[in-house]
Amino acid sequence: MKSRHKSIRLRPADITIAVMTLVFVIILICPLFSLFSKAFLDSAGEFAGLGNYIEYFSTPSLSVSVTNTLTVSCAAAVFGTLLGFLYAYGLTRTNIKGKTFFRYVAMIPIFLPTVVHGLGLVYLFGKQGVITGLGCDIGLYGRTGIILSEIIYTFPQSFLMFLIALNYADGRLYEAAESMGCSSLKKFSHITIPSVRYTLINSLFVCFTLAFTDFGAPKVLGGSYNVLATDIYEQVAGQFDMNMGAVVGTLLLIPAVLSFGVDRITTRKNNDGISSKAQPLKIKTSKARDGAFYVICGGIALCLLCIVGVLVMGAFTKYYPYDMGFTLENFNFNPSTGGIQSYMNSLKMSIVTAICGTVFVFVYAYFIERGKCFPVLKNAGRILSSLPLALPGMVIGLSFIFFFNQKNNPLNFVYGTMIILVLANMVHFYSVPFVTASSALKKLDREYENVAESLKVPGWKTFCKVVVPMSLPAVLEIFMYYFMNSMVTVSAVVFLYSARFKVASIAITHMEEAGDIAQAAAMSLLILLINVAVRGIYEICVYKMKKTHKYGGNET
Repeated sequence: MKSRHKSIRLRPADITIAVMTLVFVIILICPLFSLFSKAFLDSAGEFAGLGNYIEYFSTPSLSVSVTNTLTVSCAAAVFGTLLGFLYAYGLTRTNIKGKTFFRYVAMIPIFLPTVVHGLGLVYLFGKQGVITGLGCDIGLYGRTGIILSEIIYTFPQSFLMFLIALNYADGRLYEAAESMGCSSLKKFSHITIPSVRYTLINSLFVCFTLAFTDFGAPKVLGGSYNVLATDIYEQVAGQFDMNMGAVVGTLLLIPAVLSFGVDRITTRKNNDGISSKAQPLKIKTSKARDGAFYVICGGIALCLLCIVGVLVMGAFTKYYPYDMGFTLENFNFNPSTGGIQSYMNSLKMSIVTAICGTVFVFVYAYFIERGKCFPVLKNAGRILSSLPLALPGMVIGLSFIFFFNQKNNPLNFVYGTMIILVLANMVHFYSVPFVTASSALKKLDREYENVAESLKVPGWKTFCKVVVPMSLPAVLEIFMYYFMNSMVTVSAVVFLYSARFKVASIAITHMEEAGDIAQAAAMSLLILLINVAVRGIYEICVYKMKKTHKYGGNET
């Protein structure tokens, strides 16, 4: 009996991971429970069963939003995946020059809020747009504009997935196919496509989900073309119908959960590892192929650069298109739409999110992957850490309203403050940093802890002086990921910001609504500059670490 009591004695690691798991449950599971329970209640707080869902789908103006959302999401998934694949193929399987330049240009949409993608399209294809003025009116507002904006949004996500998949290839397969007289088309269809089939499936689902749950593009370009994301905003912010907002929120979860499931299935089935005997793929010279991909990659890069170009034009001209004189007045932001204070608020929120998120993610991942804790707590931590990947930002924001805005909730004091924005961002962007931290920690030799334990060195000292320094590239990447995404997010904070603490991405939306397009462009450039600067600092730090061979870990 004594030995049994000793075996279940709580250790500091058990207490720490238990407390962190409890925190995760409070800021993730409890808000989601509040969201789902609200969807099944009527305005009086009585149980309504499926009544709210029946009412939603029986209202033509609302139910049509489902069809509209499916239309734009399918189009964005197909074209975003196609362009992402072609761009990645050009950078990995051809001999075109300037691959580094093309790779960085592809990241431009990630550095900007989705609202800004729509804003750039307004400058290009709006009623007074640059291209419209040349006689090419595409009818931007509505379905066309949303699809174009979502393609811009989803393209870099697809590109990054295919870039990783296409970078790994066994040259022996292509050499064998060539010795048997197979044509380039046959090698492409029988070797290349099968090797990236799971990436292809994942890309389609990821792009579909991103477009399905995006709020920024429909807000700017939707007009009378309603989608689910704008429906939530109308129900909650416009009509204060929280129950119907919860109904739409649960509908937004469907594709995200499906995408999450597909990702897990394809990851499990994807056993196409590269053999240790594999040979690097030798890319043969082909002027026709390289010329074609110069056109494809150059065309896509030009489109993305045009988005930035028109933002620069709008930000530094007096009154586009009537007075094209240079001015800096557009950076003197109107306080009524947020002012420069909204930009400073975003910086503050993003820095705090990056610091708190990085510490929480890395410490939690450490206890899960390397801590001597109860297996039950470790498994619970892994499950909780994967859940945010399936949660759209608007769902997180809406669930936080229902949970933290309850008067009997002791955590009610965080509502309307920066704290709730930080917590929402930590949850929303949690899963990718967790995978990054776990991957880095798994690569470290466990002998470090064993030796430290044999020398009776405290675990916290080993963690601070050995584990963290050797995982520094991963830690910096997590910090950068949290910071950049917190600067550009709209959906996760659109329901949570207060009048006293408005952030830049929301301020851009309000500027666009008020007709201050030039100021919105100016604010967009400030966000782009800070994100590019942070990414540049990260790249320099990682380069120096790799050059000196001082730290372990890999860039993911």
